[in-house]
Formats: sequence, structure tokens, C-alpha cells
Amino acid sequence: MPRYADSLLSDGERIALRSRQHWLATVIDGRVPWALFVSAVALIVLRLQLSGDGPAEQLLGFAILGLMVLSLVLLGRLYWAWYAQDYIVTNRRVLKVEGILNKRSGDSSLEKVNDAVLEQNLLGRIFGYGDLDIMTASEDTVDRYRMLDQAPRFKKVMLDEKHRLEVDLARMPGPPARAAGATGSAGATAPRSMGADEVTRALSNLADLRDRGAISESDYEAKKQELLGRL
Repeated sequence: MPRYADSLLSDGERIALRSRQHWLATVIDGRVPWALFVSAVALIVLRLQLSGDGPAEQLLGFAILGLMVLSLVLLGRLYWAWYAQDYIVTNRRVLKVEGILNKRSGDSSLEKVNDAVLEQNLLGRIFGYGDLDIMTASEDTVDRYRMLDQAPRFKKVMLDEKHRLEVDLARMPGPPARAAGATGSAGATAPRSMGADEVTRALSNLADLRDRGAISESDYEAKKQELLGRL
């Protein structure tokens, strides 16, 4: 079944890694409902030790039922929210999606990522989670991924995809040089031919830059024709 985050991907965008918070985060964040659940179980054991069926025992039974229902509702909501998380690295950006019915999504373009700081305590190193802070050039705030599962791998994949994107952008042809004199034109080197896969990837990156307003429509069309001419 497709997830909500998949509908946010643009054409040509592929997922390199999908993650969420580590399952231990549900234990820490759910300490109150877990405490209610354990209390309800303890009261059930106590109730079984009582042989009577008077008003006190009935009141205790209603209290147990209320605690059990409340704890299960809170735990169900907590684990549903955890399952609905999507922390994704694609070939263009880092995407964060949270929320059960009301979704909250944010993304950071890979080319704007300046630094990534990973913090892991002893338990984090044992179980493979950590806190990852992503800093970008266009934002003053730090995008924090708390208790991120597979945190070291998430950081590595993000930096690898950032490097690949920078290499692809470097291969894209720049604006055409102004016409030189006849002598200079005669000695100019012809542009390197490109394979179909290279052109397709470059066009995809070019379209992404246009969609985000980094280049104008006229620049996009000019570079597109130049790329197609290098097939």
C-alpha cells in the first residue's frame, strides 16, 4: 500500500533510504500510558485476590476498566503516530512526514545542506539510533531528527546522495558562451557528447531547478535544447 510520503515525490525522484524514529522512542514517549497499563494489570491481580463482590470491589472493577481502556487508547495513538512517520532521503532532498490524519511535511534540498551533526549515547550506539541535526544554507533553524533509527546510515546515505547530486549538477552545461571572433570560434572545442542516461538525469535535475524557481523557464528551455543536441 503506497504511503502518504510517496505522493510527495516529484518525477524522477527516487527514495534512497526510508526510516523513522527507533522503537525505543515509543517506550520513552509512552511512559505515562505504559504506567497506566501496568497499574491496570496490577489492579487486576489485586481484584482477583478479593473474594467479595460488594460496592468496593465493583468500584475497583470500574477503575480497572477505565485505566485499561485509557492506556490502550493512548498507546494505540502513540504507535499509530510512530508507524505514520516517514523520514526519507531521496536523490534530491531530505523529506520528513509526520502525523496520523493531519499530516505535517517538510523537506531540505540536498544542495542546500551545509552540515549534519550526529549525536549517539551508549544506548544509541548499541541499538543503532541517534539524534541527527541537519543545517541548511537557507534556514536559520536546525532540522532535528530525534532518536532516528539507523542514524549513522541515514547520515551516510544523505551525504552520498548530496555528492551525487553535486556531480550531476557540475556536469550540466553552463550558459552558452558569447560568440568570439572568427579565429576563436574556429579553435573552439565541440561540446562533449552525452549518453541517453546522462541526458535524462540532467534533464530531471534541470526540471527540478526550474520547479523550485532556481532558473527561469527560458533558461530551462535553452539548456534543454542544448542537452538534447548533445545526444
